[in-house]
Amino acid sequence: MNSNTMSTSLSENMNYLNKELSVDTNFDVVYRVIKVGGRSACIYFIDGFCKDELMQKMLQYFMDIKDEEMPKDAHEMSKTSMPYVEVDLQDEWEKITYFIMSGVFALFIDGYDRCILIDSRTYPARNVSEPEKDKVLRGSKDGFVETIVFNTALIRRRIRSTELRMEMLHAGNSSQTDIVLCYMDSRVDHDFLNKIKERINQIEVDALTMNQESLAECLYKKKWYNPFPKFKFTERPDTASAQILEGDIVILVDNSPSAMITPTSIFDVVEEADDYYFPPITGTYLRLSRFLIALLTYFVTPTFLLLMKNPEWIPAGFEFIQVKDTQNVPLIWQFLILELALDGLRLAAVNTPNMLSTPLSVMAALVLGEFSVNSGWFNSEVMLYMAFVAIANYTQASYELSYAIKFMRILNLILTAMFGIWGYIAGVILFILAIVTNRTVSGKSYIYPLFPFNLKQLSKRLIRYRLPGARE
Repeated sequence: MNSNTMSTSLSENMNYLNKELSVDTNFDVVYRVIKVGGRSACIYFIDGFCKDELMQKMLQYFMDIKDEEMPKDAHEMSKTSMPYVEVDLQDEWEKITYFIMSGVFALFIDGYDRCILIDSRTYPARNVSEPEKDKVLRGSKDGFVETIVFNTALIRRRIRSTELRMEMLHAGNSSQTDIVLCYMDSRVDHDFLNKIKERINQIEVDALTMNQESLAECLYKKKWYNPFPKFKFTERPDTASAQILEGDIVILVDNSPSAMITPTSIFDVVEEADDYYFPPITGTYLRLSRFLIALLTYFVTPTFLLLMKNPEWIPAGFEFIQVKDTQNVPLIWQFLILELALDGLRLAAVNTPNMLSTPLSVMAALVLGEFSVNSGWFNSEVMLYMAFVAIANYTQASYELSYAIKFMRILNLILTAMFGIWGYIAGVILFILAIVTNRTVSGKSYIYPLFPFNLKQLSKRLIRYRLPGARE
């Protein structure tokens, strides 16, 4: 028997598979020897991945086949005597073991040179519900789940076009993680699509242990030190479908309840579904507000620190912003401590049981709000501006963008504290350079249509227009 392909001898095939799948050790790898049309046969499947009722009906059908009705080969068996839709034939052991470990029902019949694979698998899955992060004020309330077939169905439900492609790839030597590329064949950039396929096929890792993040790090290895996101992540099928219709590629990874959208510019990251679920005027206001708030979260604390170091620069009428209480701790250290403390609270909130979240939130608000000021550690003005920054960060749907702005803000704070106005200017220049010099996964400008400049496209990015075809 060729070590790469199966033989026509059932006993040889069983000996190979029993050793390869370690059936004596793995309790969930099930095999059973049966008779099909007078021939010896064996079935292999993973317990928990197959539908019990369907399995019972299939076994009953196989056992009822009479000797004279038995097809002469696997091809005829799959075409004329298989009461199921999703049936495939394989003779390569690598593919056979992959499908069995994926939950496919495998049938081996003595004398047949190919294995009959019946895709009757079902995966444990939670209900399709609205994502906790990507909520909208108006719009659909369904979201992606951890089962990739459900996610592709949610996209198919919204795009009923023969141009929609769902291409399956695999990555990870041990995990063999399923990856699906979703795109419109007539709208996608095929050169970029081929690059993505090539990069995925060339991934040499044992497993995608962190799902999409592992894949993202393998797909984009350049300028990893730039914190601004190269991908847009969403748990909303409507958002993913809209990006597919615009010619982008959506990447779904099995066991991950979100989709990766590429190529992505800074304008794509800032956009949200709410911009389109409201009338054009409201949608434009929401979008511009999000841009403005994102800039304020970066500038407010470094600018305040700069003005406190140079009180004579405070404009007339704004003298009230000065810190009047005693500064027991330098302002720069107050800001840095609070930046760390806010992340500590965020991590604590994630790991806090639901029944304790409300009392602990009240306690944290009291301690960090009033008591921290009265104790002399922090000044009330610093607490106010950091509270604004903490809340304003949640106006962005992208965690990656919020943290990118946070890192650049901390850098500006440190430079301003050390070098004054020149440090402040250097921090702003570094912030701009980090955005301008960043590149999308396709290698194009991260700030398009600002550069290269395209007025028509830029206006579409900033202003929510009516849908094409809407009557005047």
